[in-house]
Amino acid sequence: MTLSFDKFSADLRYDALPETVLQILRRSFTDTMGVAAIGSTTELSTIARRTAPLIFGAGASGAARMMMDGRAVSPVGAAMAGAFTIDSIDAHDGVTPCKGHAGSAVFPALIAMAQALGPMDGKRFAELLAVAYEISYRAGSVQHATCADYHTSGAWTAVGVAAAGAKLLGGDAEHIRQAAGIGEYHGPRSQMMRCIDHPTMLRDGVGWGAPSGVTAAYLAMEGFTGAPALTCEGDEGAEFWADLGAGWRVVDHTHYKAYPCCRWAHPSLDAVSDMMRDHDLSHEQIEAVEIRTFHYATRLAGHEPQSPDEFAYAIAFPVAAMIVRGQVGAEELSAQTLADPDILRISRAIELIDDDEMTRTSTDKRWAQVTLVLTDGRRIEDAPRSARGDPDMPLSDFEISAKFHRLADPVLGQPRAHGIEALTSRFDSLSASDLSRLFELCTRPAQTRN
Repeated sequence: MTLSFDKFSADLRYDALPETVLQILRRSFTDTMGVAAIGSTTELSTIARRTAPLIFGAGASGAARMMMDGRAVSPVGAAMAGAFTIDSIDAHDGVTPCKGHAGSAVFPALIAMAQALGPMDGKRFAELLAVAYEISYRAGSVQHATCADYHTSGAWTAVGVAAAGAKLLGGDAEHIRQAAGIGEYHGPRSQMMRCIDHPTMLRDGVGWGAPSGVTAAYLAMEGFTGAPALTCEGDEGAEFWADLGAGWRVVDHTHYKAYPCCRWAHPSLDAVSDMMRDHDLSHEQIEAVEIRTFHYATRLAGHEPQSPDEFAYAIAFPVAAMIVRGQVGAEELSAQTLADPDILRISRAIELIDDDEMTRTSTDKRWAQVTLVLTDGRRIEDAPRSARGDPDMPLSDFEISAKFHRLADPVLGQPRAHGIEALTSRFDSLSASDLSRLFELCTRPAQTRN
């Protein structure tokens, strides 16, 4: 008999969490806070954090400080501002079958609610994270399987946040069931390809998915009804819930990014990085680049991005940046980089080719095949490859740590960044006072400001 999502969420205890799940949660905590740090320097984050105090003042639910900001607002406001902050840099963890991200909504929402509710230890927080991730991933899989349109992550993370939020507030299975229904119904069914075709600050929808889930949890605790959530209880999606409590999608499907841009560009970035090194090439030798990839990826294009938002949803320009500079990091998001003539020359010479077979196989993997055309007429072809970071090709702990410090150190300073990493890497063993200390480090104002 299939375990219902509401009973699973209500009954889950720390002792039932496999070590493999806890490893993912620790890694995601560290990775996400690095992205939050660099995200706090963006105009998108600045606007969200400036707006939250205007419309989401702290009330009877208690105050929560905004991530990397320090100002106190309501839990809903802190969830909104934090989700926008993390989502402003496309470098956070993801889930390939859902074509999206959970941590960018889950962490800011639950940290906000935990601050408002009062002290809890790391084991309790791990239970909440596990519920939010697992429910989000499964609801997202159902949504992609049953809805014709490709919706943003905000649509299904609202469900996971709502379920975990109701659990945090002391709700039972029925409260959780109602919260999930409210979160699903009111979550943003925003169209992802709209933001890929026309990149703006709307991003992946989590800026409203996170606060929608938080709001749903509080409403359910007051008696507001909304069940059923069709992504959790509908017959069409039953197969995605059949192994709940036995299997863990958070283990099977969580991936991590090596670069701060859409993961659909990552196999091409890895390819040109290796090709330039292995053939001892300089960017002056590159005449053109051909990239065969799946259909959605060809719509990223982005030959001449005018903003970090356009850079995030591009392939051509990030690939050109890798060819010219040998890296795609935070520095490549700057206005100066977007105007770099060497990068623009190569970016304009990149052709994206829609490949039917790669489109067919792109559900579980993101494929690309790159050919470099040299100025002397030679063509150097790479074999088709998928992006690193999936569970079967994971980034190492060293790579995750190096990425965290690459993003966080310039913004927070090394002592604070090291303090955050030391605590996130073992957060589930922290006492209530130490977990509060971690939250304080994650919500204190950043040193660097726009």
